[in-house]
Amino acid sequence: MQLKYLSGLACGGVLLFSSLAATAETPPPKKMRPDPDKIVQQMCGYLKSFERFSFRAEVTDDQVYTAGKKLQYTFDIETFVQRPDKLRVNARGDLLDKQFFFDGKTLALYDAKRKVYATVAVPGDIESALEHADQKLGFRVALGDFTSPQLCKHLARGQTHSLYVGASTVRGVPTNHLAFDRQDIQLQLWVASGAQPFPVKLLINQKNLNGSPQWTAYISDLNGKPKFAPETFIFSPPADARLIKFAPLRLKTPAQAAAQPDKTGEKP
Repeated sequence: MQLKYLSGLACGGVLLFSSLAATAETPPPKKMRPDPDKIVQQMCGYLKSFERFSFRAEVTDDQVYTAGKKLQYTFDIETFVQRPDKLRVNARGDLLDKQFFFDGKTLALYDAKRKVYATVAVPGDIESALEHADQKLGFRVALGDFTSPQLCKHLARGQTHSLYVGASTVRGVPTNHLAFDRQDIQLQLWVASGAQPFPVKLLINQKNLNGSPQWTAYISDLNGKPKFAPETFIFSPPADARLIKFAPLRLKTPAQAAAQPDKTGEKP
């Protein structure tokens, strides 16, 4: 048996309450709009300023099954970061119950549903671990880019257009609503306004895929001064868990590559 994060990282009826057709408000003239790229840079700098931090996220994930029909599944994420070389992500929901560990020397992935785990030596920092998982093992960690000091670089990759949509309130938090286009996806980002520009919501629309499935994360409980127990980033397999190997990385066809969103939105 082989293990990798299933892209299961890696959805629906609409109820209208008004008989009037709603139209999107026209954005203000360009010269009056804030620069969306500058807002993202401020967000990146804010997250990068933390030596350690944690956050939670509630994710909804569209799965297309027949003739463009979609089912929406949900899962919750807990993320713990200690720079430069420690990361833990717990993901649990409708289709998965998995944990990702990196302690600066070893990367471990545990599937609680199947009672199996795999480990591999990956010395280095968080960025190195995420890159190894992506390029060598073929899986991406949900919202992993938000833990990376290279966050702005990842968000800007392949960008063809950016837009400041306007001010918005997400679950009671005043935000700046931004939109970015790439060839394969459209990414929308809601960043808290004010002195603490943390990400509040992320939406990825896989516009080139059948049914245009969306992946949405609501981010909350950002803690810039958490106290981590020594064992937080160390994986200790349960007595009933079985050690297996990571599945060998297979070369993807262009269609398969297009079907996998950028790892900002990938889930474990």
